[in-house]
Amino acid sequence: MRKLFLLVWLAAALGATPAFAVQPDEMLPDPKLEARARELSRELRCMVCQNQSIDDSDASLARDIRVLVRERLTKGDSDRQVIEYLTARYGEFILLKPRFELQTALLWLMPAAFVVIGGLFLIVLARRQPRSSYVEEKLTASEEARLGGVRSQKD
Repeated sequence: MRKLFLLVWLAAALGATPAFAVQPDEMLPDPKLEARARELSRELRCMVCQNQSIDDSDASLARDIRVLVRERLTKGDSDRQVIEYLTARYGEFILLKPRFELQTALLWLMPAAFVVIGGLFLIVLARRQPRSSYVEEKLTASEEARLGGVRSQKD
């Protein structure tokens, strides 16, 4: 039973490793350019899959964009120029991590705003809760006299 568990765990662990979709015919002969292309490919969103980088996607459009990235790099474009070219062609959505600009400020600032608003809500909620005002007070003589019969019956 233990061996079966180990085999299932090993199969799951090996199956969870990322599979890169870059085909050998796409790769550049220059290792430095290929490394730059792979780094850029990890930053670009597959327009078909939308939650994967083009480096991980098997979609034909992702392949076309990977080839385009490599073409631009072999023509001498810098990484920034390649990103600018692709965002001009496909829009900001192609970037997996959008830039902090006026159009994306809400996207970047909303998580922090939610934390601040949540904290303020908790502070207001805590202040609205009635505080325990239990203070033990001694009974007056008349109260003692009135309760005297009740206490003696309990004892």
